[in-house]
Amino acid sequence: MSQDKVRAMVYGAFSISFIILLTYVFSIQTVFIHITFGFLPLAMYGAWFGPWRAGLVGALANFLGTAVLGLGVFFPGFMLSDFLTGWIYGFFFHNKPPMGWKYAWLPFLLVTVFVHLGLNTLWLTLFYDKAASAIFMGRLVKNILCYPLEISLFLLVYRPAAAWRLQKS
Repeated sequence: MSQDKVRAMVYGAFSISFIILLTYVFSIQTVFIHITFGFLPLAMYGAWFGPWRAGLVGALANFLGTAVLGLGVFFPGFMLSDFLTGWIYGFFFHNKPPMGWKYAWLPFLLVTVFVHLGLNTLWLTLFYDKAASAIFMGRLVKNILCYPLEISLFLLVYRPAAAWRLQKS
C-alpha cells in the first residue's frame, strides 16, 4: 500500500470519529432540525483527499453513527445526503490554496440548498410521513442562520491547516 493511501485511511478514520462526535454527541437536535459541527471534519477531509474519498467518509460516518453505534435512526437517504455533501466539499476544496469567502460560498450554498433543504427535507417527509410544508420553514430559518456561520468556521480552520500543509510538503 502506498503512503498516500495509508495517510488517506488514517485521516479518514480520524475524520469519521470526529464527524460522529460532532454530529451525534455534541449537537443540538430536535425532530426536524439538527444543528451540528460535523460538516467541518468532512469539509477538511474533502479539501485534503478529494471528492470520492470525502463522499465515502461521509457515508461511512453516517452508517457507523446510526446503524452500528445506535446514535440516531438509520435511513439510507441520509447516507446518500452525507455522501453528496462530502463529494461537493471535496470537489470544490481539493488541492486549492487558502481561500476566502469569494470561493467558499458556492459549495456551502449547494450543500445548504440541494442537500439540507432539498434532499434531507424529502427524507424527513418520507421517514416521518409529514407534509414538507410543516417541516420546511423551520429548516429554512435554521439553514439561513447557519450558512454564514458554517463558512466562517470552515475558513477559520481551513486557512491555517492549508498553510501548515503547504509548509509541511
